[in-house]
Amino acid sequence: MTRIRLTLEQIAHGGEAIGRHEGKVIFVPFGIPGEQVEIEVVEDHRSYARGRILRVLRPAPERVDPPCPHFGTCGGCHFQHIAYEAQLRLKEAVVRDALRRIGKIEDPPVRPMIPSPDPFGYRNQVQFSVSADGRLGFQAMRSHRVIPITRCWIAHPMLQELYEALEIEGLPLRRLTLRCGVRTGDRMVIFETEGDEPPLLETDLRVSLVLLTQEEKAVLLIGLDYLTEEVDGFRFRISAPSFFQTNTAVAEALVRRVREWADLRGTEAVLDAYGGVGLFAAHLAPFARRVVLIEAHPAAAADARFNLSGFPHVEIRMGTVEEVAPGLEGPFDVVVVDPPRTGCSPEALEALQALRPSRWIYVSCDPATLARDARRLIDAGYRLVEVQPFDMFPQTYHIETVSLFVRA
Repeated sequence: MTRIRLTLEQIAHGGEAIGRHEGKVIFVPFGIPGEQVEIEVVEDHRSYARGRILRVLRPAPERVDPPCPHFGTCGGCHFQHIAYEAQLRLKEAVVRDALRRIGKIEDPPVRPMIPSPDPFGYRNQVQFSVSADGRLGFQAMRSHRVIPITRCWIAHPMLQELYEALEIEGLPLRRLTLRCGVRTGDRMVIFETEGDEPPLLETDLRVSLVLLTQEEKAVLLIGLDYLTEEVDGFRFRISAPSFFQTNTAVAEALVRRVREWADLRGTEAVLDAYGGVGLFAAHLAPFARRVVLIEAHPAAAADARFNLSGFPHVEIRMGTVEEVAPGLEGPFDVVVVDPPRTGCSPEALEALQALRPSRWIYVSCDPATLARDARRLIDAGYRLVEVQPFDMFPQTYHIETVSLFVRA
């Protein structure tokens, strides 16, 4: 394999540092901009290469010793070797770069990253795979190989305690998910088994046990088929198949920013697209005249109906945004979108634009698709006012943002 000395220049979205050699971009995992490293080229493609660090010749001042012994092989974390304040700066730079490069926005209005109160021990949900010898772990970096682990440093202490108390030897598992309500103390174990075979279980723990079938049907084994979590004073029911933000403290900051930028006076109609269990709708409904929530996942839509049942002016529409939005009677003053990592489809954006909102609040977990959709909104006559990044996922390359667009 070819050995090269490189000076690393920046961080790419995906967590790898970037260097250049003879005109070719080289991606280097676990590097830091400003470092000089000796690498071994492990992948060589026509337009780029990927290298593995052999030696750090000139370390960056931000380099620290990662606390987790699995770091570097486990694929769950990417930045434990970088001091936390530097992680925030690098992620903010990734957002700016995406908006410039993909969104063609010359001077993107990106605010400083809002940190997580807990850089470790923040995740209220972790999903384990099962190794060939039946042990729980996470997939290796850029591989399907499962690395058995003893402790996950980014899992909430409630989940680590639950993990250590589990006895799963002999169970025909495909995956295992642990969830908790950080503010409520609720805990849940979700089993996914070969052939959807329900495991025989006993527990002395205060915990709910649920089997999740391959069709995403939740089969209750012990306790309840949902847990509860509280965000900014509102308690949510979250069923086993339903999505919820993984960092409760940062979700609270996120909700407050969405509520601030919605700037409701009590007379507005609000559309919450990709609304999930009602996280944003619950905090906007007290200040709006009408709220419509669109959610395609049946379990999440059922949770939203339960969570928002105290608001008679809230409507839940089940289906995709592309299916539901064209049939809505507008206009809407505010549209909130929180799409999956792939962003909004052109059809979804077109259907939402037809509702003539005066402002969009775009919640994103992927800077690249945010930048792509920002360009589409700008071309449709909206102005990007502000972008607020949140560190929902410390120690990883993932970035959450909230962006405000107003009709120009």
